[in-house]
Amino acid sequence: MANSIDPQKTVKPSADGIAAAARKAAKKGPPPVHLWNPPFCGDLDMRIARDGTWFYLGTPIGRKPLVKLFSSIIRRDGDDYFLVTPVEKVGITVDDAPFVAVDFDTDNCGRDQVLTFTTNVDDTAVAGPEHPIRVTQNPETGEPSPYVLIRANLEALIDRKSFYRLVEKGVHHAVDGENWFGVWSSGQFFPMIRSEELE
Repeated sequence: MANSIDPQKTVKPSADGIAAAARKAAKKGPPPVHLWNPPFCGDLDMRIARDGTWFYLGTPIGRKPLVKLFSSIIRRDGDDYFLVTPVEKVGITVDDAPFVAVDFDTDNCGRDQVLTFTTNVDDTAVAGPEHPIRVTQNPETGEPSPYVLIRANLEALIDRKSFYRLVEKGVHHAVDGENWFGVWSSGQFFPMIRSEELE
């Protein structure tokens, strides 16, 4: 029958459509992605590389305002990442963490020290109980991967230069009867590596 709609044919999500919906939602402040529960519309060929570069259809997205827009509607459910608007939810690929912490500021010192991180998309987070720092180690190479929580379930990989600066601010402190090397921020100690492993 002419002009009939085939229910089997669905419109594939596009970056332009997601961006338009994100712009509309962002006009009222930070998008409340945690409150939205739209239907899953499939995967989008979008990837965030370990260095924080966003790719669409295999090509880097060079416009920072567009990257910031997309980053404002990212959500993690379990181990999967999505871009979420009030009307659709699309899967994307994240190689490591969705953000990269590219710098941090320090106020005070010792246990009164406060570390404020800035990400590649200009988010800021004050390390502390609500924004913990964690460090994992590659079991094969021993290479550390440091992270700071930026938003609900969304972490930033702390870049190499910032991690070196962080290590310079490190101290030894007992945690559950074990000595650890780590950093203080907002009254909380964040262990990075056992002290004995540094000897």
